[in-house]
Amino acid sequence: MATTYDFPSDLLAGQEELHQVRAELSALLKRLPWSVEPLDGFSDDHGWRKIERPASPGWTADEQAAVEKLRQREHELAVFVSTHRFWAEVAIADRVDARMKAKHHHETSGEDD
Repeated sequence: MATTYDFPSDLLAGQEELHQVRAELSALLKRLPWSVEPLDGFSDDHGWRKIERPASPGWTADEQAAVEKLRQREHELAVFVSTHRFWAEVAIADRVDARMKAKHHHETSGEDD
């Protein structure tokens, strides 16, 4: 029988925001040029696979600030979730299972927590 946990609402809210921030950061990084600084394009086929990159105009100051803001918030949320007081209430042997269930709670929950 699977163990269920009574996760505190602030822990679940933090975990959900962490998922959202990571998704937003990932989407932003995919839209941005490959290099933060302006760089010429290059092609290298001397390794085990060919690598090609077009010229990069670099990131604007606003783009850099947006990435930094999201990374900072991601860090804050990761620390909040991983050091939440709830984890001290869970037996050491069950913490990995509990952590995985908290991470995926939004996928399995039919409720708005």
